[in-house]
Parts: sequence; structure tokens; C-alpha cells
Amino acid sequence: MEPHNHSSLTEFVLLGFPSVGHVRGWLFVLLLLAYLFTIGGNTLIFLVIRLDPALHKPMYHFVSVLSFLELWYTATTIPKMLANLLSEKKTISFAGCLLQTYFFHSLGASECYLLTAMAYDRYLAICRPLHYPAIMTSTLCAKMAAGCWTCGFLCPISEVILVSRLPFCDYNAIQHIFCDFPPLLSLACKDTSTNVLVDFAVNAFIILVTFLFIMVSYGRIIGAVLKIKTAAGRKKAFSTCASHLIVVLIFFGSIIFMYVRLKKSYSLTLDRTLAVVYSVLTPLANPIIYSLRNKELIKAIKRTIFRKGEKACPTHH
Repeated sequence: MEPHNHSSLTEFVLLGFPSVGHVRGWLFVLLLLAYLFTIGGNTLIFLVIRLDPALHKPMYHFVSVLSFLELWYTATTIPKMLANLLSEKKTISFAGCLLQTYFFHSLGASECYLLTAMAYDRYLAICRPLHYPAIMTSTLCAKMAAGCWTCGFLCPISEVILVSRLPFCDYNAIQHIFCDFPPLLSLACKDTSTNVLVDFAVNAFIILVTFLFIMVSYGRIIGAVLKIKTAAGRKKAFSTCASHLIVVLIFFGSIIFMYVRLKKSYSLTLDRTLAVVYSVLTPLANPIIYSLRNKELIKAIKRTIFRKGEKACPTHH
């Protein structure tokens, strides 16, 4: 095949889920319902935390930022997935593909940093309770959240620039459900070992360092909790961390296997499955995990809904 310079390649074809066949309609409905639930659940959590003064605490501040982030994280990929399930023409422009890859990785990196900040918050609250109010001020919370977003959006720039300079071949079909670095590299018409090495270095730094920091924080948290003499005290301490730890394990478990590797791909089916986990299921699970396991948040949701209901239906005397 004669290589084409990337400037002459105007679009890619996203193959998405090529073998779904007659269940394509059902897959569209399931994905649409998952997306609507993700939007509804994360929007509800974000608004309730912002509107209820009882939840104006550092822990809930970070949860609201995470919910807000998930709205944009899913918006970068799922609408295009839904459109491709209905359309015969599954194309995306060259620039659009690079933008989707950039924003998906920027928001993913921001989530890694944010989950780390949340682990640090729980560590301070449980291991240094007397100093916690003085350290974790609203100003520090805002700075940490802003830092997570800023670092996240800076991280993938080098990878995107390197990919944008690659020459691509005649075959422009991306074997994935959305644009991403590994499937893009497999279409290049030159040696991509430098790109793979840079991707590995950037992803290993972001994912492994943040995951290690989170695990160290939880190691210290568990040590501190086990020293609590009463069973009720231990249960209360663990309950504030359990939701966050579940989210961390689901999210990091899938992205470590997908991105911290020196191969472009292990298996197309496995890559698509992992992509569904961290791009669809994790954002879907977050509202469920945080609301079902948090009595304070459930009470706040009920208060907010009933308060709105009372305003909408005023009593007449």
C-alpha cells in the first residue's frame, strides 16, 4: 500500500461494534438508557451537593466535581457511539478524531488526579482528624480540584502532537468503539515505537503513580481504622471510604490493563470490552455507588426533591 500523508487523509471510519448484527437496535437502546441514567444521576448528585448546605464539606465537594467531570467524560464518546449504531456511514474527521482522543484522555487523566485528591482527603479526615479542618479548607479544595483539571488537560498534549504528525495508509478503519491512541497507531504507515514508548511513559506516570498514591493512602487509612476500639467506630470510618475505593478499583483496574502496556493491542475484542467498562460502566456506576452507600447524600436528595415539590405545589389557605 502506498502511504498517504496525514494531510491528505480527511476522515476515519469507526467500526465500533462490527459483530452485533441484528441486536444493534437493542444495543442502541441499552447504551442510550445507560447514557441518560449517567447524565441524570451525575447531574442530580452535582446539583444536590451544590444546593444543600449540609453537604458543603470537602468530601462532597470532590464528589460533585467528579460527577461534573463524568458528564463531560461520557459526552466525548457515547453520543458518537450512539450515532454510529444508527448510521451506515460511521465516519469521523481527522481533526474530530484527534479532538475526541485528546478530550477523552484529558478528562480520564483529570479523573485519576481527582480520585487521588479524594483519597488524600479521606486520609486526612481519618488519620489526622484534629488537623483536618485547618488543612482541608474550602480554598485548598478549590485549588486541588483546579490542579486536577489543569494537569489532566496538559498530560495528553505530547501524545496528540506525535500522532498528528504520523503518515496514515489507505486503510482508515479504526478497530475500536471510539478514537484512541492504540487503534490510531495501528493505522500508521511508519514505525510507531516512539509513539508507543511515549504513550507508555505518560500513561504509566499518570495511572500508576496516582494508583500507588491512592493505595498508600488506603493502607494508612486501614491501619488507622483497625486501631479504633469500637466496632461502630470502625464501621463508620470504613463506610466513608468504601464508595470511593470501589470506584477506584473499577476505574483503575480497566485502564491499567488497557493503557499501561508496550503493545498496541492484545485483542480487539478485549480492548472494546475494557473500553465499555471505563467509558460507559464506570460513569454509570458512580452515582449508584455514591448514593446507595451514603445515607447523608440520600437524605439530602430527598430533602432537595421534597423542597422543590413544596415550592411547585404551594398550599392555599
